[in-house]
Order: sequence, then C-alpha cells, then structure tokens
Amino acid sequence: METTNIVDFTRRDGITDALTDLLRTGAQQLIATAVEAELASYLAQFSDLRTDAGHTAVVRNGHHPARPFQTSIGPVSVRIPKVRSKDGTPVAFRSALVPPYVRRTKTLEAALPWLYLKGISSGEMGAALKVLRKRGLDPTFQSSL
Repeated sequence: METTNIVDFTRRDGITDALTDLLRTGAQQLIATAVEAELASYLAQFSDLRTDAGHTAVVRNGHHPARPFQTSIGPVSVRIPKVRSKDGTPVAFRSALVPPYVRRTKTLEAALPWLYLKGISSGEMGAALKVLRKRGLDPTFQSSL
C-alpha cells in the first residue's frame, strides 16, 4: 500500500458533515429572508404607481438563476428575485447584501491576499492560519491588515 500526503481537492466538496450542512442551510435561509426584505422595501417605493387598468405597475417576476456565493463556511447558493414594470419603464432590483457580480464575501476577499503575503510567500502557514482562524468572522479583520 502506497502512503501519500497529497490531498485530492477535486473531491473536497463531496466531504460533508452535519454541522457544516446545517450552517450552510441556515445561511441560505437568512440570506433569502434578508433579500426578500430588501425586495419588499424596494417594491414599497413603487406602491403608489398604477397602470391605466389600476394594477400595480412594478411587480415581482421570478428569480435569477441560483449562483454560488463563497463564504467562510463554503459556497452558499443565492437566488435573487427579479422585478418588472408593466408600464414599460425600466426597473431593476439590485440587492445591497448580494451585489450582482460579487462571488465572495468581503472578509474572504480581504483574507486571500493577506494569507498569501503572510503565509505562502514567507512559508509561515501555521502562524497565518492561526490568525485567520481567530479573526475569520471578526468584522474588524480588515482593519488589522
């Protein structure tokens, strides 16, 4: 039997545990609830706009395709609702929580260059990962860079 220390990263998404699945599901539900609240606030701006027939002019129109959003607990699937205007004026709902082309959280985005500078380039991965573990979800993480 051959012993190797090579980790196959192509199968890492297949490895799951109950706690991580629970956290990921909870994160998806929280994001969905927050985006729905944003949408309700957005639609409230147009509540007094009516078509000639008396119907609401700006309405929901399904969802954009689900997209993965990389977080510190792994990828979380996000579905952003769409809106349309019945009177022909262009409207678009943009979530402040999940901007259109962003695929990673800001803390994760800030951690990657820091991890490279402090860990990979200097060969001190242990110290870099220890600090990252302590401050991974800390909102003051960016100010400590």
